[in-house]
Amino acid sequence: MSTFRPSYLRLYENGELLSRIDTLTALMKKCTLCPRGCMVDRTRGVTGICRVAALPVIDSYAPHFGEEPPLTGSRGSGTIFFSSCNLTCAYCQNYEVSQLGSGREISTDELASIMLLLQEKGCHNINFVTPTHQIAQIVKSLPKAIEGGLEVPLVYNSGGYDSPETIKLLDGIFDIYLPDIKYGDDWPAMALSFAPGYFEVAKLAVMEMHRQVGELVLTPAGIARRGLMVRHLVLPGSIAGTREVMEFIAKELSPSTYVNLMDQYRPCHKAGDNPDFPELSRPITRAEFEEALAFAREAGLKRIAGIEE
Repeated sequence: MSTFRPSYLRLYENGELLSRIDTLTALMKKCTLCPRGCMVDRTRGVTGICRVAALPVIDSYAPHFGEEPPLTGSRGSGTIFFSSCNLTCAYCQNYEVSQLGSGREISTDELASIMLLLQEKGCHNINFVTPTHQIAQIVKSLPKAIEGGLEVPLVYNSGGYDSPETIKLLDGIFDIYLPDIKYGDDWPAMALSFAPGYFEVAKLAVMEMHRQVGELVLTPAGIARRGLMVRHLVLPGSIAGTREVMEFIAKELSPSTYVNLMDQYRPCHKAGDNPDFPELSRPITRAEFEEALAFAREAGLKRIAGIEE
């Protein structure tokens, strides 16, 4: 029998979770939850770049089998897709949800019930997709879920444009962090995602995530229990700065960091509309993906998804 116990249960029991809820909610009053720093009062219905006010807004939820194998296992990852985003990626493959606002507003009690439903379905974890701009709402929903019996790991699945200060407030709440590091250069980050200082911000945020949870820990059955997993989408023409991202992960985090190099880029949304990056109008080539794998190996990374050593 597993002895795993999610860290958020301890925070709930000692009262610290309620304190974190108060702090995160206060940050929404002049919102600085993410690096945008829109400074609007979301508790009064005013919205910034993310277009979400005080209540959770979700698009869908279900056991998901398209995530990394350590998350999906045999019963799926209990995935909740949150609407909108604090990034505006021109090539977003989920743009109907992230950019066009597909979804519905719910209460934090309903969000808690959704977590419990996914757990009842046997999901190995609760996976919050695009949580950055709705993290106060997510944490506010946890006491109700815990009181209902929530006991599986929580996954913070973000685009990487996270405030390091906010991530510090999540210490002990999330056992698994799954950030993207989308860019190793700030010019494409600004041009394609309107994300000033993306790489430096993402590096600090991911370093804090690693400090909290360390390298990925698996059960004997290969299911993630705790740790950091990093995604990087390979873009055509080396636009994403893959070499720089891989070197950062190996040198500043750990060569044993679990890294998923993703090869599924395809043109969609506004891809190809930017004259500075005409390469985005085509998928990546096999040679480009092999080059990305070579960068990861040259950096010394040992846990590349699908080809772990």
